[in-house]
Amino acid sequence: MSEQKNTDREALKKLRNARKTSIDRARQAIKEQNRVIKSIKALMTAEGKTIPEIANASQISTSQALWYIMALKKYGLVAEGPKDGNYFKYQLAGQGDK
Repeated sequence: MSEQKNTDREALKKLRNARKTSIDRARQAIKEQNRVIKSIKALMTAEGKTIPEIANASQISTSQALWYIMALKKYGLVAEGPKDGNYFKYQLAGQGDK
């Protein structure tokens, strides 16, 4: 029985070592996403922002900014505000129209 446990431990150790790079990459991606989300939310504390404004201030592409805003909108953290020219202004949910 203890021989089986040792074999299982060795197998798990090998598996962790083999997947270490993938796990580290995933952790870094999550940290980066959390950083971007935090910066986007900080931008919208005072007033609503358009997608191009968010992209410029966060130093990400407009497509990435749109992706993050739509994800935040889906989960109820961001709401679509009034239109500013050709773009909607997005604001933190619960702020209402300012």
